[in-house]
Parts: sequence; C-alpha cells; structure tokens
Amino acid sequence: GGGLRVHHSRAINAVTADLTAHCSFSGLVSVIIQMMDLADDSPAASPAVSPANSPDASPANSPDASPAHSPAATQKPSEKEDFKLSLITWNVDGLDLEKHPERSIGLVKYLNLYNPDVVFLQELVPPYVQFLKEQLVNYLMIEGGRKGYFTGMLLKKSQVKLVESEIVAYPTTKMMRNLLVTQVIVNGQKLCLMTSHFESCKENTAERLNQLHVVKRRFKCAPDDVTVVFGGDTNLRDAEVTKVGLPATVCDVWERLGKQEHCRYTWDTTANNNKTFPFVARCRFDRIYLRPAIRRGVPRLAPDHMALVGLERLDCGRYTSDHWGIYCTFSAE
Repeated sequence: GGGLRVHHSRAINAVTADLTAHCSFSGLVSVIIQMMDLADDSPAASPAVSPANSPDASPANSPDASPAHSPAATQKPSEKEDFKLSLITWNVDGLDLEKHPERSIGLVKYLNLYNPDVVFLQELVPPYVQFLKEQLVNYLMIEGGRKGYFTGMLLKKSQVKLVESEIVAYPTTKMMRNLLVTQVIVNGQKLCLMTSHFESCKENTAERLNQLHVVKRRFKCAPDDVTVVFGGDTNLRDAEVTKVGLPATVCDVWERLGKQEHCRYTWDTTANNNKTFPFVARCRFDRIYLRPAIRRGVPRLAPDHMALVGLERLDCGRYTSDHWGIYCTFSAE
C-alpha cells in the first residue's frame, strides 16, 4: 500500500508467521463474532458511498435491491440486458496487526452489504484468507500466493463461472508482487479478470513501469470476444501511466465516469488515520481498467457507477484498511 516499505521477504514472513502461530486470530474472531449481531451491525453506508442511495445507482444494479427489482427476477432479458457486473477492489492491509480481527469482520460486513459479483483483494495473509473462506461460503477464493502477503479474488459462485486461473510472475520485483489472472464466464460472456499490487514507494518507479507493461501486454493480447477488467493497488502516479501508455481500447474507469472528486483519492492520510506518517498524502493508488470486447456482436461492457467504500470508522476505532475500497458496477452498452 501507500506506506508499505518492506523490501525483504524475511520481514513479511516474520509477520505472517506470527499471525499464523497465534491461533488467537481465528479464535479471537470467533469470540468477537459471537458477541456481535452481524445482521444488525453492518457498517453504516453513508449516502456518498451506499450503492442503494447513490444518485447514479439505479435500484436494478444496487446490491441491496429487492428480488422483485433485480435483473434475475425479470422475464428472461436479452443477452445484452443480462450482461452486468459488480466489483470491489480493496487493499485490506492484512500486514497491519492492530485490531486485525475487528477489521476483517468489517470487511466481511461490507462485502455482504454490497454483494459484488467479483472482489479483488490485495495484502492478504494466510489467516485472513482462511477467515474469508469460512465467512463467505457463497464465494470461490482464488489466491495469488501462499506465503507472506499476496493478492486474491473472490468470485460469486452463483454468478461467475471459473474457467482457469494463473499467477504471472514479475521477474524483477523486490516485494513479492505478481499478477493474478482468471478466465471466467458471466451471463454467458467471456471475461478476463486481473488483479495486482504494484511495487510500492516513490523510488520504485522503474519496477512499477515494468509491471504496468506486463498488464498492458495482457490487455493487448486478449481475444477480441473477451472483456478484460483489471483492478488493484497500483501505486501508480499519473505521469507513470502516461509514460507507459494504455492501449486505445482500454479506459481508466474513474476517468471514464467523469473524474468524480468524491472517489478520486483511495489512499488519503488526511481522512484515514490507520497509519501515521510524517507527511500528508492523497493518492489515487487503487485503479480499475476496462477493455470491452471488441468483436462485432459481442456485448460491450461499460462502467455506470463508482464509489469508495470503507469510509466509516469501525466500533474498534479504526477503519477496515488504510486504503478505501472501490465499488464499481458495469452493464452492457
């Protein structure tokens, strides 16, 4: 994430070994869950971030929509009308041990509230993954690693069919980073989903550019009947994106939706105090890129809504992560 300055896998493994060795994580989570009414204690979603209350989120594509208004309840819509996708991408800061159980419960509540089809996660650690698997049984977890910290994807079993997955190495990373790629089917349409956690820290520009080049090649090489969606903690600065250049067929979803100020900064030390730094930073590190299918006759997916999630402080006094998550919905044009 924004302030992560870990350069050696030994340090990361020490943290996760401590988490794994102290079965207290899982045990403490269980105790906390027993003490809390999860159904009645969901994070309060403010009008600015609630999918149901957002001015540009219709009842049909809101995760809180009643069955009577959901697309699935309508009479066999056309292929184009049926092609929708909801997504959250979030760096969950699993390396931060402070209030870890409470924050992980907070994440589960947000995911239950928004009910996305796909979730991209960064900075997972093994105990966090195990907890999510236990709590989110309606999702399939795809892991981008096994040791240290890594990325992952959650795919809603009722909506997303996994075809295959792969982990693409970044040969020159010094921070255990890679690209997690899945090929899936959603409403009969082919999608390629990608998530990554690019190299952190300003001084690692060169490596971030290398990693963005890998993602760029994946966009360019994807078959023309496949919709490609990338999301993650990129740590990118705008000048770096300009230097690499995205293919003309690829859009930055935040830019495509009009560069709305309320969801610009995903790592904001002026609003989120989970981390303490001797500087102020407001950065758009977390990004979503989309390349619609370009073959004639194949529905073209387009973004129709974006909002930040995780803006509410939990009862424990901390936020779910030092990053805000991004909630985004797409539908066929």
